[in-house]
Amino acid sequence: MAPNAKKVSAVTGKKQATAAAKSALKGSFPSKVRKVRLSTTFHRPKTLQLPRNPKFPRKSIPHQPRLGEHQVIIHPLNTESAMKKIEENNTLVFIVDIKANKRQIKESLKKLYDIETIKINTLIRPDGTKKAFARLTADVDALDIAATKLAIV
Repeated sequence: MAPNAKKVSAVTGKKQATAAAKSALKGSFPSKVRKVRLSTTFHRPKTLQLPRNPKFPRKSIPHQPRLGEHQVIIHPLNTESAMKKIEENNTLVFIVDIKANKRQIKESLKKLYDIETIKINTLIRPDGTKKAFARLTADVDALDIAATKLAIV
């Protein structure tokens, strides 16, 4: 067994020697592969952005809603021009809080009176109050709602 093992080691040793001689002659420097750049402008690579994991809340208690549905709508308007809007344009007119926006007005009408609106138009009157025109959906009659739910007709 010993002579056979010597032969095998001699063959592998010879292979190693030829490989070493070849690399010494050629040089064992690998050819450098360059990255192909497709744009002339350099873009900084996107780095890892971990989601926030706060140790404590920045606000101890969430803020109370500034305007509830009862603060948003002050009262319905029943002037002659408002009555004309109710009859001809299927629109209800309300005096609302000056800080209320259209989304808050729409939400308040839904909660208080169960009224579905198409859109809300607002204006600020010369006396400093805000007037809201609530256009109702076609399947609902504004005159009927004004009589039953608002009691202004």
